[in-house]
Amino acid sequence: MAMAHPVIKFLVECLSRFFGWRNSSARPMSASAPARPGLFQLLDAWRGGLREARRELPFGKKFKVPFECQPSTIHLSRRSSIQAASPSSPPADTTQFLSFPAFDSCIIMSSMALEKDGPLGFLSNNAVTAALADTYTSFSERRAALGLSNPGSVENIAREVQRDVFLNNYTFSGLRADLTKAFSISPLFQVSHAFSMGSQGLPPYTFAALFGTNKIFMQGNVDNEGQLSTRFNYRWTPSLVTKTQIQIAPGPNQAMMQFDNEYTGNDFTASLKTLNPSIIDGGLTGIFIGSYLQSVTPSLALGLEAIWQRAALNQGPETALSYCAKYKGSDWIASAQLAAGGAISTSYWRKLTDKVEAGVDLNLQFAGLSGAGGMMGGAYKKGGRDNSWSQLTFASEMDHVKSTAKIGLAVSIEAGGEELQEQQAAPAQIPF
Repeated sequence: MAMAHPVIKFLVECLSRFFGWRNSSARPMSASAPARPGLFQLLDAWRGGLREARRELPFGKKFKVPFECQPSTIHLSRRSSIQAASPSSPPADTTQFLSFPAFDSCIIMSSMALEKDGPLGFLSNNAVTAALADTYTSFSERRAALGLSNPGSVENIAREVQRDVFLNNYTFSGLRADLTKAFSISPLFQVSHAFSMGSQGLPPYTFAALFGTNKIFMQGNVDNEGQLSTRFNYRWTPSLVTKTQIQIAPGPNQAMMQFDNEYTGNDFTASLKTLNPSIIDGGLTGIFIGSYLQSVTPSLALGLEAIWQRAALNQGPETALSYCAKYKGSDWIASAQLAAGGAISTSYWRKLTDKVEAGVDLNLQFAGLSGAGGMMGGAYKKGGRDNSWSQLTFASEMDHVKSTAKIGLAVSIEAGGEELQEQQAAPAQIPF
Protein backbone atom coordinates (compact mmCIF):
# COMPACT_ATOMS: atom_id res chain seq x y z
CA MET A 1 0.00 0.00 0.00
CA ALA A 2 2.94 2.29 0.68
CA MET A 3 3.92 2.05 -2.96
CA ALA A 4 0.40 2.66 -4.21
CA HIS A 5 -0.23 5.68 -1.99
CA PRO A 6 1.61 8.27 -4.17
CA VAL A 7 -0.14 6.99 -7.29
CA ILE A 8 -3.59 7.24 -5.70
CA LYS A 9 -2.77 10.67 -4.36
CA PHE A 10 -1.70 11.83 -7.82
CA LEU A 11 -4.88 10.54 -9.49
CA VAL A 12 -7.12 12.14 -6.85
CA GLU A 13 -5.29 15.45 -7.25
CA CYS A 14 -5.62 15.34 -11.04
CA LEU A 15 -9.34 14.51 -10.95
CA SER A 16 -10.08 17.20 -8.39
CA ARG A 17 -8.26 19.84 -10.42
CA PHE A 18 -9.92 18.67 -13.66
CA PHE A 19 -13.48 18.81 -12.35
CA GLY A 20 -12.74 21.97 -10.45
CA TRP A 21 -11.63 23.69 -13.65
CA ARG A 22 -14.71 22.50 -15.58
CA ASN A 23 -17.04 24.01 -12.95
CA SER A 24 -15.25 27.36 -13.12
CA SER A 25 -16.58 30.10 -15.41
CA ALA A 26 -15.21 30.30 -18.93
CA ARG A 27 -13.68 33.78 -18.70
CA PRO A 28 -10.24 34.93 -19.83
CA MET A 29 -7.67 34.37 -17.10
CA SER A 30 -5.91 37.39 -15.67
CA ALA A 31 -2.20 37.49 -15.06
CA SER A 32 -2.66 37.12 -11.26
CA ALA A 33 -5.04 34.12 -11.49
CA PRO A 34 -3.55 30.75 -10.59
CA ALA A 35 -2.66 28.58 -13.59
CA ARG A 36 -4.51 25.30 -14.10
CA PRO A 37 -2.87 22.15 -15.46
CA GLY A 38 -2.52 22.67 -19.23
CA LEU A 39 -3.01 18.98 -20.09
CA PHE A 40 -6.63 18.90 -18.92
CA GLN A 41 -7.37 22.22 -20.63
CA LEU A 42 -6.01 20.91 -23.92
CA LEU A 43 -7.97 17.66 -23.70
CA ASP A 44 -11.20 19.49 -23.02
CA ALA A 45 -10.44 21.92 -25.85
CA TRP A 46 -10.02 19.05 -28.28
CA ARG A 47 -13.27 17.49 -27.11
CA GLY A 48 -15.19 20.75 -27.41
CA GLY A 49 -13.61 21.48 -30.77
CA LEU A 50 -14.64 18.10 -32.14
CA ARG A 51 -18.18 18.55 -30.83
CA GLU A 52 -18.51 21.95 -32.49
CA ALA A 53 -16.76 20.89 -35.70
CA ARG A 54 -19.04 17.90 -36.21
CA ARG A 55 -22.00 20.29 -36.30
CA GLU A 56 -20.48 22.75 -38.76
CA LEU A 57 -18.00 20.95 -41.03
CA PRO A 58 -18.70 18.27 -43.71
CA PHE A 59 -18.09 14.72 -42.56
CA GLY A 60 -14.87 13.15 -43.66
CA LYS A 61 -12.98 16.46 -44.03
CA LYS A 62 -9.45 16.45 -42.64
CA PHE A 63 -7.71 19.57 -41.37
CA LYS A 64 -4.85 20.62 -39.11
CA VAL A 65 -5.30 22.92 -36.11
CA PRO A 66 -2.23 24.80 -34.82
CA PHE A 67 -1.99 25.72 -31.15
CA GLU A 68 0.35 28.60 -30.33
CA CYS A 69 0.08 28.84 -26.56
CA GLN A 70 1.56 32.01 -25.09
CA PRO A 71 0.61 33.58 -21.72
CA SER A 72 -2.74 34.44 -23.23
CA THR A 73 -6.20 33.03 -23.76
CA ILE A 74 -7.20 30.51 -26.46
CA HIS A 75 -10.62 31.18 -28.00
CA LEU A 76 -12.65 28.41 -29.68
CA SER A 77 -15.27 29.69 -32.09
CA ARG A 78 -18.50 27.98 -33.06
CA ARG A 79 -17.00 27.48 -36.53
CA SER A 80 -14.36 25.25 -34.91
CA SER A 81 -11.44 27.58 -35.64
CA ILE A 82 -8.77 27.93 -32.94
CA GLN A 83 -7.61 31.51 -32.37
CA ALA A 84 -5.03 32.91 -29.95
CA ALA A 85 -5.46 36.42 -28.60
CA SER A 86 -3.91 38.42 -25.82
CA PRO A 87 -6.11 39.67 -22.96
CA SER A 88 -5.77 43.22 -24.26
CA SER A 89 -7.17 42.33 -27.70
CA PRO A 90 -10.08 39.89 -27.32
CA PRO A 91 -12.13 38.72 -30.32
CA ALA A 92 -14.58 41.15 -31.87
CA ASP A 93 -17.62 39.02 -31.02
CA THR A 94 -16.93 37.43 -27.63
CA THR A 95 -20.38 35.86 -27.50
CA GLN A 96 -19.41 33.57 -30.36
CA PHE A 97 -16.31 32.21 -28.59
CA LEU A 98 -15.55 29.83 -25.74
CA SER A 99 -12.52 31.01 -23.75
CA PHE A 100 -10.32 29.01 -21.44
CA PRO A 101 -6.90 29.53 -19.88
CA ALA A 102 -3.77 28.32 -21.61
CA PHE A 103 -0.49 27.15 -20.18
CA ASP A 104 2.90 28.66 -20.84
CA SER A 105 4.79 28.71 -24.12
CA CYS A 106 4.34 25.62 -26.31
CA ILE A 107 3.62 24.85 -29.96
CA ILE A 108 1.31 21.91 -30.66
CA MET A 109 0.16 20.69 -34.08
CA SER A 110 -2.90 18.44 -33.92
CA SER A 111 -4.41 16.53 -36.82
CA MET A 112 -8.09 15.75 -36.47
CA ALA A 113 -10.07 13.61 -38.95
CA LEU A 114 -13.82 14.05 -38.84
CA GLU A 115 -15.62 10.90 -39.88
CA LYS A 116 -19.33 10.31 -40.11
CA ASP A 117 -20.84 8.76 -37.02
CA GLY A 118 -22.83 5.62 -37.66
CA PRO A 119 -23.02 1.93 -36.89
CA LEU A 120 -20.88 1.10 -39.96
CA GLY A 121 -18.43 3.95 -39.63
CA PHE A 122 -15.68 1.63 -38.42
CA LEU A 123 -15.62 -0.04 -41.85
CA SER A 124 -14.14 3.06 -43.50
CA ASN A 125 -12.38 4.61 -40.52
CA ASN A 126 -9.75 2.07 -39.56
CA ALA A 127 -6.12 1.31 -40.25
CA VAL A 128 -6.83 -1.74 -42.44
CA THR A 129 -9.09 0.19 -44.84
CA ALA A 130 -6.58 3.04 -45.06
CA ALA A 131 -3.75 0.63 -45.83
CA LEU A 132 -5.77 -1.12 -48.54
CA ALA A 133 -6.76 2.22 -50.09
CA ASP A 134 -3.15 3.39 -50.16
CA THR A 135 -2.02 0.10 -51.71
CA TYR A 136 -4.69 0.26 -54.42
CA THR A 137 -3.83 3.89 -55.21
CA SER A 138 -0.12 3.09 -55.52
CA PHE A 139 -0.85 0.06 -57.71
CA SER A 140 -3.15 2.08 -59.98
CA GLU A 141 -0.54 4.80 -60.45
CA ARG A 142 2.14 2.29 -61.40
CA ARG A 143 -0.21 0.49 -63.79
CA ALA A 144 -1.18 3.75 -65.47
CA ALA A 145 2.50 4.59 -65.94
CA LEU A 146 2.95 1.47 -68.12
CA GLY A 147 0.73 2.93 -70.86
CA LEU A 148 -1.30 -0.27 -71.44
CA SER A 149 -4.24 -0.31 -73.87
CA ASN A 150 -7.53 -2.15 -73.75
CA PRO A 151 -7.10 -5.70 -75.19
CA GLY A 152 -10.77 -6.28 -76.04
CA SER A 153 -12.95 -9.04 -74.61
CA VAL A 154 -12.45 -12.79 -74.29
CA GLU A 155 -15.43 -13.42 -76.55
CA ASN A 156 -13.83 -11.40 -79.36
CA ILE A 157 -10.24 -12.45 -78.75
CA ALA A 158 -9.98 -13.67 -82.38
CA ARG A 159 -12.12 -10.91 -83.86
CA GLU A 160 -9.55 -9.89 -86.49
CA VAL A 161 -9.70 -13.37 -88.04
CA GLN A 162 -13.20 -14.62 -87.39
CA ARG A 163 -15.06 -11.40 -88.18
CA ASP A 164 -12.80 -9.20 -90.27
CA VAL A 165 -11.19 -11.83 -92.53
CA PHE A 166 -13.55 -14.81 -92.63
CA LEU A 167 -16.85 -14.17 -94.37
CA ASN A 168 -18.89 -16.92 -92.70
CA ASN A 169 -21.35 -14.39 -91.30
CA TYR A 170 -21.79 -12.76 -94.70
CA THR A 171 -22.10 -15.76 -97.02
CA PHE A 172 -25.54 -16.92 -98.15
CA SER A 173 -27.15 -18.91 -100.90
CA GLY A 174 -30.03 -18.13 -103.24
CA LEU A 175 -31.44 -14.69 -103.99
CA ARG A 176 -31.83 -11.79 -101.56
CA ALA A 177 -33.30 -8.29 -101.72
CA ASP A 178 -32.95 -5.74 -98.89
CA LEU A 179 -34.92 -2.48 -98.88
CA THR A 180 -33.93 0.02 -96.17
CA LYS A 181 -35.48 3.38 -95.31
CA ALA A 182 -33.39 5.68 -93.11
CA PHE A 183 -35.26 8.44 -91.27
CA SER A 184 -32.39 9.86 -89.19
CA ILE A 185 -28.67 9.40 -88.65
CA SER A 186 -28.22 11.09 -85.25
CA PRO A 187 -30.15 9.59 -83.56
CA LEU A 188 -30.11 6.58 -85.83
CA PHE A 189 -33.54 5.34 -86.89
CA GLN A 190 -34.30 3.12 -89.85
CA VAL A 191 -36.59 0.28 -90.96
CA SER A 192 -35.93 -2.45 -93.52
CA HIS A 193 -37.68 -5.21 -95.45
CA ALA A 194 -35.71 -8.33 -96.41
CA PHE A 195 -36.84 -10.90 -99.02
CA SER A 196 -35.08 -14.18 -99.79
CA MET A 197 -35.60 -17.10 -102.15
CA GLY A 198 -33.83 -20.48 -102.29
CA SER A 199 -31.93 -19.91 -99.01
CA GLN A 200 -31.61 -22.62 -96.38
CA GLY A 201 -31.09 -20.37 -93.34
CA LEU A 202 -33.00 -17.19 -94.18
CA PRO A 203 -36.80 -16.79 -93.90
CA PRO A 204 -38.74 -15.60 -96.96
CA TYR A 205 -39.62 -12.25 -95.35
CA THR A 206 -38.23 -10.27 -92.40
CA PHE A 207 -39.16 -6.84 -91.09
CA ALA A 208 -36.62 -5.00 -88.95
CA ALA A 209 -36.49 -1.67 -87.09
CA LEU A 210 -33.46 -0.05 -85.50
CA PHE A 211 -33.00 2.93 -83.18
CA GLY A 212 -29.78 4.12 -81.57
CA THR A 213 -28.40 7.05 -79.56
CA ASN A 214 -25.26 7.60 -77.52
CA LYS A 215 -26.78 5.62 -74.63
CA ILE A 216 -29.47 3.37 -76.12
CA PHE A 217 -29.54 0.81 -78.91
CA MET A 218 -32.76 -1.01 -79.81
CA GLN A 219 -33.36 -3.46 -82.65
CA GLY A 220 -36.27 -5.75 -83.45
CA ASN A 221 -36.80 -8.36 -86.18
CA VAL A 222 -39.91 -10.37 -86.98
CA ASP A 223 -40.29 -12.84 -89.86
CA ASN A 224 -43.23 -14.37 -91.68
CA GLU A 225 -43.25 -17.40 -89.32
CA GLY A 226 -43.79 -15.24 -86.22
CA GLN A 227 -40.27 -15.51 -84.83
CA LEU A 228 -39.35 -12.37 -82.88
CA SER A 229 -35.80 -11.30 -82.05
CA THR A 230 -35.02 -8.16 -80.05
CA ARG A 231 -31.89 -6.46 -78.76
CA PHE A 232 -31.66 -3.69 -76.18
CA ASN A 233 -28.35 -2.17 -75.06
CA TYR A 234 -27.91 0.60 -72.52
CA ARG A 235 -24.71 2.48 -71.68
CA TRP A 236 -24.73 3.37 -67.97
CA THR A 237 -21.30 5.02 -68.07
CA PRO A 238 -18.65 5.37 -70.78
CA SER A 239 -17.19 2.07 -69.48
CA LEU A 240 -20.25 0.01 -68.45
CA VAL A 241 -22.76 -1.34 -71.00
CA THR A 242 -25.66 -3.74 -70.44
CA LYS A 243 -26.78 -5.83 -73.41
CA THR A 244 -30.07 -7.71 -73.57
CA GLN A 245 -31.19 -10.14 -76.23
CA ILE A 246 -34.55 -11.97 -76.37
CA GLN A 247 -35.80 -14.43 -78.96
CA ILE A 248 -39.35 -15.81 -79.08
CA ALA A 249 -40.43 -18.43 -81.62
CA PRO A 250 -43.57 -20.54 -82.07
CA GLY A 251 -43.38 -23.94 -80.40
CA PRO A 252 -42.26 -25.23 -77.01
CA ASN A 253 -38.77 -24.47 -75.64
CA GLN A 254 -37.99 -22.03 -78.43
CA ALA A 255 -37.51 -18.92 -76.30
CA MET A 256 -34.07 -17.57 -75.43
CA MET A 257 -33.07 -14.76 -73.10
CA GLN A 258 -29.55 -13.38 -72.63
CA PHE A 259 -28.14 -10.64 -70.40
CA ASP A 260 -24.59 -9.35 -70.73
CA ASN A 261 -22.87 -6.73 -68.56
CA GLU A 262 -19.52 -5.56 -69.91
CA TYR A 263 -17.10 -3.19 -68.25
CA THR A 264 -14.31 -1.75 -70.38
CA GLY A 265 -11.36 -0.31 -68.47
CA ASN A 266 -8.22 1.38 -69.68
CA ASP A 267 -6.26 -1.88 -69.80
CA PHE A 268 -8.81 -4.64 -69.12
CA THR A 269 -12.30 -5.88 -69.97
CA ALA A 270 -14.60 -7.74 -67.57
CA SER A 271 -17.87 -9.37 -68.62
CA LEU A 272 -20.69 -11.29 -66.93
CA LYS A 273 -23.18 -13.06 -69.18
CA THR A 274 -26.27 -15.12 -68.37
CA LEU A 275 -28.34 -17.29 -70.73
CA ASN A 276 -31.88 -18.33 -69.80
CA PRO A 277 -31.55 -17.69 -66.05
CA SER A 278 -34.55 -18.93 -64.05
CA ILE A 279 -35.64 -19.59 -60.46
CA ILE A 280 -39.23 -20.59 -61.25
CA ASP A 281 -38.62 -24.30 -60.59
CA GLY A 282 -37.41 -23.64 -57.06
CA GLY A 283 -33.73 -23.36 -57.84
CA LEU A 284 -31.25 -21.57 -60.05
CA THR A 285 -30.89 -22.85 -63.61
CA GLY A 286 -29.30 -21.49 -66.75
CA ILE A 287 -25.83 -20.69 -68.01
CA PHE A 288 -23.57 -18.11 -66.37
CA ILE A 289 -20.31 -17.00 -68.00
CA GLY A 290 -17.75 -14.67 -66.46
CA SER A 291 -14.64 -13.52 -68.31
CA TYR A 292 -11.71 -11.19 -67.69
CA LEU A 293 -8.93 -10.10 -70.07
CA GLN A 294 -6.02 -7.99 -68.78
CA SER A 295 -3.13 -6.36 -70.62
CA VAL A 296 0.13 -7.38 -68.96
CA THR A 297 2.51 -5.61 -71.33
CA PRO A 298 1.83 -3.32 -74.31
CA SER A 299 1.85 -6.47 -76.51
CA LEU A 300 0.66 -9.34 -74.29
CA ALA A 301 -2.77 -9.86 -72.73
CA LEU A 302 -3.85 -12.76 -70.50
CA GLY A 303 -7.34 -13.76 -69.43
CA LEU A 304 -9.68 -16.48 -68.30
CA GLU A 305 -13.31 -17.50 -68.69
CA ALA A 306 -15.43 -19.42 -66.17
CA ILE A 307 -18.72 -21.18 -67.00
CA TRP A 308 -21.38 -22.47 -64.61
CA GLN A 309 -24.45 -24.18 -66.07
CA ARG A 310 -27.39 -26.23 -64.88
CA ALA A 311 -30.03 -27.39 -67.32
CA ALA A 312 -32.59 -28.58 -64.74
CA LEU A 313 -32.90 -29.13 -61.01
CA ASN A 314 -32.75 -32.92 -61.42
CA GLN A 315 -29.28 -32.48 -62.94
CA GLY A 316 -26.16 -31.39 -61.18
CA PRO A 317 -24.35 -28.18 -62.09
CA GLU A 318 -21.37 -28.24 -64.41
CA THR A 319 -18.41 -25.92 -64.33
CA ALA A 320 -15.59 -25.23 -66.77
CA LEU A 321 -12.60 -22.93 -66.82
CA SER A 322 -10.64 -21.83 -69.88
CA TYR A 323 -7.51 -19.73 -70.32
CA CYS A 324 -6.62 -17.40 -73.16
CA ALA A 325 -3.74 -15.25 -74.35
CA LYS A 326 -3.32 -12.63 -77.05
CA TYR A 327 -0.11 -11.18 -78.46
CA LYS A 328 -0.04 -8.18 -80.74
CA GLY A 329 2.91 -7.37 -82.98
CA SER A 330 3.54 -4.48 -85.31
CA ASP A 331 1.46 -5.94 -88.18
CA TRP A 332 0.24 -9.29 -86.83
CA ILE A 333 -1.90 -10.66 -83.99
CA ALA A 334 -1.87 -14.19 -82.53
CA SER A 335 -4.31 -15.61 -80.00
CA ALA A 336 -4.82 -18.95 -78.26
CA GLN A 337 -7.51 -20.35 -75.97
CA LEU A 338 -7.34 -23.55 -73.89
CA ALA A 339 -10.70 -25.00 -72.81
CA ALA A 340 -11.33 -27.27 -69.83
CA GLY A 341 -12.03 -30.30 -72.04
CA GLY A 342 -8.61 -30.11 -73.66
CA ALA A 343 -9.66 -28.22 -76.79
CA ILE A 344 -7.30 -25.60 -78.18
CA SER A 345 -8.34 -22.76 -80.46
CA THR A 346 -5.65 -20.67 -82.11
CA SER A 347 -5.75 -17.88 -84.65
CA TYR A 348 -3.22 -15.80 -86.55
CA TRP A 349 -3.91 -12.55 -88.37
CA ARG A 350 -1.50 -10.58 -90.51
CA LYS A 351 -1.80 -7.39 -92.50
CA LEU A 352 -0.04 -7.91 -95.83
CA THR A 353 -0.73 -4.53 -97.39
CA ASP A 354 -2.98 -1.58 -96.69
CA LYS A 355 -5.84 -3.37 -98.47
CA VAL A 356 -5.05 -7.07 -98.02
CA GLU A 357 -5.37 -9.09 -94.80
CA ALA A 358 -4.88 -12.82 -94.18
CA GLY A 359 -5.85 -15.05 -91.29
CA VAL A 360 -5.66 -18.66 -90.10
CA ASP A 361 -7.94 -20.32 -87.53
CA LEU A 362 -7.08 -23.74 -86.06
CA ASN A 363 -9.12 -25.87 -83.63
CA LEU A 364 -7.70 -29.01 -81.99
CA GLN A 365 -9.29 -31.64 -79.75
CA PHE A 366 -6.74 -33.93 -78.10
CA ALA A 367 -9.23 -36.74 -77.48
CA GLY A 368 -8.30 -38.65 -80.63
CA LEU A 369 -8.25 -35.40 -82.65
CA SER A 370 -11.87 -36.13 -83.56
CA GLY A 371 -12.74 -32.46 -83.50
CA ALA A 372 -9.72 -31.11 -85.34
CA GLY A 373 -10.34 -28.54 -88.00
CA GLY A 374 -8.92 -25.44 -89.57
CA MET A 375 -9.67 -22.63 -91.94
CA MET A 376 -7.71 -20.11 -93.94
CA GLY A 377 -9.01 -16.94 -95.48
CA GLY A 378 -8.19 -13.55 -96.87
CA ALA A 379 -9.91 -10.22 -97.26
CA TYR A 380 -9.55 -7.29 -99.62
CA LYS A 381 -10.69 -3.88 -98.40
CA LYS A 382 -11.67 -1.20 -100.86
CA GLY A 383 -10.34 2.24 -100.06
CA GLY A 384 -12.30 5.47 -100.22
CA ARG A 385 -15.91 6.19 -99.32
CA ASP A 386 -18.88 4.72 -101.13
CA ASN A 387 -21.83 7.11 -101.11
CA SER A 388 -24.08 5.01 -103.35
CA TRP A 389 -27.56 4.04 -102.14
CA SER A 390 -27.63 0.69 -103.95
CA GLN A 391 -25.33 -2.31 -103.69
CA LEU A 392 -24.96 -5.60 -105.51
CA THR A 393 -23.41 -8.53 -103.59
CA PHE A 394 -22.20 -11.83 -104.98
CA ALA A 395 -21.27 -14.63 -102.54
CA SER A 396 -19.91 -18.10 -103.15
CA GLU A 397 -18.57 -20.90 -100.97
CA MET A 398 -16.93 -24.16 -101.97
CA ASP A 399 -15.99 -27.12 -99.76
CA HIS A 400 -13.56 -29.40 -101.58
CA VAL A 401 -13.70 -32.09 -98.88
CA LYS A 402 -17.47 -32.45 -99.00
CA SER A 403 -17.69 -31.54 -102.71
CA THR A 404 -20.35 -28.92 -102.09
CA ALA A 405 -20.77 -25.36 -103.35
CA LYS A 406 -23.06 -22.45 -102.57
CA ILE A 407 -23.80 -19.36 -104.68
CA GLY A 408 -25.77 -16.29 -103.68
CA LEU A 409 -26.79 -12.98 -105.17
CA ALA A 410 -28.21 -10.01 -103.26
CA VAL A 411 -29.45 -6.53 -104.09
CA SER A 412 -29.56 -3.83 -101.38
CA ILE A 413 -31.33 -0.50 -101.83
CA GLU A 414 -31.31 2.25 -99.20
CA ALA A 415 -33.64 5.24 -99.43
CA GLY A 416 -33.18 8.53 -97.63
CA GLY A 417 -33.41 12.26 -98.10
CA GLU A 418 -30.56 14.64 -98.87
CA GLU A 419 -30.66 15.99 -95.32
CA LEU A 420 -29.26 12.66 -94.09
CA GLN A 421 -26.00 13.34 -95.90
CA GLU A 422 -25.44 16.39 -93.70
CA GLN A 423 -26.07 14.42 -90.50
CA GLN A 424 -23.32 11.93 -91.30
CA ALA A 425 -20.69 14.42 -90.14
CA ALA A 426 -21.45 13.70 -86.45
CA PRO A 427 -22.90 10.20 -86.09
CA ALA A 428 -24.04 8.92 -82.69
CA GLN A 429 -21.74 6.65 -80.66
CA ILE A 430 -24.18 3.74 -80.42
CA PRO A 431 -23.51 0.97 -77.85
CA PHE A 432 -23.86 -1.95 -80.31
